Amino acid sequence: MNKQVKVLVVEDDPNICELVTLYGEKNGYIVNVAQNGMTGLEMFYDTTPDLVVLDIMLPEMDGWEVCKEIRRFQKTPIIILTGKGESYDKLKGFELGTDDYIVKPFDPNELMARIKAVLRRVNPILVENELIELPLLKIDMNQYKVICDTQEIVVAPREMELLYFLASHPNQVYTRQQLLDQIWGLDFDGDPRTVDVHVKRIREKLGDSDRCWRVQTIRGVGYKFEVDNE
Repeated sequence: MNKQVKVLVVEDDPNICELVTLYGEKNGYIVNVAQNGMTGLEMFYDTTPDLVVLDIMLPEMDGWEVCKEIRRFQKTPIIILTGKGESYDKLKGFELGTDDYIVKPFDPNELMARIKAVLRRVNPILVENELIELPLLKIDMNQYKVICDTQEIVVAPREMELLYFLASHPNQVYTRQQLLDQIWGLDFDGDPRTVDVHVKRIREKLGDSDRCWRVQTIRGVGYKFEVDNE
């Protein structure tokens, strides 16, 4: 990536600040932290971050007000990270122009994936070269290409995103709901079996030859991208 991504975390819990900073820096981001809303807004204008992770319940100025102030003049992506998980709060967040909404407690790896997904959507130039290469499989998110057994195969955008997400977390199991939240977004209100349909299509397009990788069904749970150990 030509430019190191700057992430501003506005959160009053020091343990969460430390956790997000740790994972953010591991992913190559510059992370700045503010522990109240007023300081967060000041740091937003001082540091010009590429993305903001914003709590709602903050001292001095709550997250809603911080979001409103940012949205008055800037389109910088905002991910709400909060303990307020009611549908009303999520709707309010999206109405204010937030880009994603994550409820605590949260998986820091999921937060990092959400950050990358938002950056890819709003400013792809900020996202690292996203390429997964395995024997007889190449998934290139930058060019939206999948090459299997030396042949390029045609996959729909959701299939591409689902395959890439699973393959970028090898041997990790995800429920249908987790995959819906990650790929389709929190505002998706369709049938969770949508995931099953997309997995079936991916399998049909990749074929069923004996390989060291496969999209595996975990009965009663969900799916994982299984990669054999060398």
